[in-house]
Amino acid sequence: MNVLFKNIKELIQVRETAIDFLSGKEMNVLPTLKNAFLLVENGLISDFGFMEDCPDIEIKTIDATGKMILPSWCDSHTHIVYAGNREDEFVDRINGLSYKEIADNGGGILNSAKRLQETSEEDLFNQSKIRLENIIQLGTGAVEIKSGYGLTKEAELKMLRVVKKLNTDYPIEIKATFLGAHAVPENYKDNKSGYLQMLIDDILPAIQKENLADFIDIFCETGYFSVADTQQILAAGKKYNLIGKIHVNQFTAIGGIQTGIKNDVLSVDHLEEMRTEDINALKGTKTMPVALPSCSYFLSIPYTPARRMIDEGLPIALATDYNPGSAPSGNMNFAVATACIKMKMTPEEAINAATINGAYAMNLQDKVGTITKGKLANLILTQKINSYNFIPYSFGNHCIDKVFLKGLEIKKS
Repeated sequence: MNVLFKNIKELIQVRETAIDFLSGKEMNVLPTLKNAFLLVENGLISDFGFMEDCPDIEIKTIDATGKMILPSWCDSHTHIVYAGNREDEFVDRINGLSYKEIADNGGGILNSAKRLQETSEEDLFNQSKIRLENIIQLGTGAVEIKSGYGLTKEAELKMLRVVKKLNTDYPIEIKATFLGAHAVPENYKDNKSGYLQMLIDDILPAIQKENLADFIDIFCETGYFSVADTQQILAAGKKYNLIGKIHVNQFTAIGGIQTGIKNDVLSVDHLEEMRTEDINALKGTKTMPVALPSCSYFLSIPYTPARRMIDEGLPIALATDYNPGSAPSGNMNFAVATACIKMKMTPEEAINAATINGAYAMNLQDKVGTITKGKLANLILTQKINSYNFIPYSFGNHCIDKVFLKGLEIKKS
């Protein structure tokens, strides 16, 4: 919990004063200190500076010669609590079936829901903790986890209880999101309004009673939930003190972004299809656009137009979308690299998007996301690398030597 890092080649994302997020041109500025020290006390960042000012104290010391330190990744959009896998659908896509065709054949979200409903809470926890441990080793120090593969009261609450237990058992920062409006289950296929009412009348009170969620989300998309549905769910969530998020503009743009902004959502996620009016609507708001490049890579769909959005003054956060169907990877290093390679973000922009902006998209900007005194010492110690540009450049291999959460080294179990 108490440790002094010395001889750090470069200390990355150094912010003397706290910030909420970065937008536009600010995203290309990444403050660093070379030949630095970092002091961690009681799990928090206590001090940092140049080596010439390093304190002479008796404390556990780590020599970081040739290595860099940056805040751990902040992954603000995942679905890592799920049962089984969907590798058969992966083969179906290779053979030419579309996302919609797979869903129409009984695959997709409904496939995951059926498996999850049949899985015990204990088994679901044991499957999910393996994924959580894996992303921690890949440098993630804060993560949002959604429900949405239950689609019944019992199964949705089971998912959220698993998230709560993960939060209790692991030192990583975890935020929980209720995504009951992920798809319409088979038994409600001709009664979508009845399903939405069930979410509102039956599940939301139970979530509040057990304190199971921080956010509420909905898949606002053609063939799933409409703009009117989105308004209904976000308004209901507000009554239960759940902050809004939206899956939106993944395949079609139908006005969901504007509805989200009207409801003060914290983030709008996916954004592969962005119209000029959508970009303009986000300008000057406190809503964080979240791009999910691993999903675009896996599904071979367009990437979020991050270059245009940043050039027009918007912020961007990066997340993995870790889920069994469209992004079966929680590797934030890959998300950062893909953002640079395919979305033409600079390394500075991508690192800012994956740290402070990702933290903001979870309401965690006061705890993680920068090297700032008083924040949690959730840190990545890199291997010996020439520059931080090597992090996205080396897209097939992460550059991580050690991971620390609250100042404690997290070793592979």
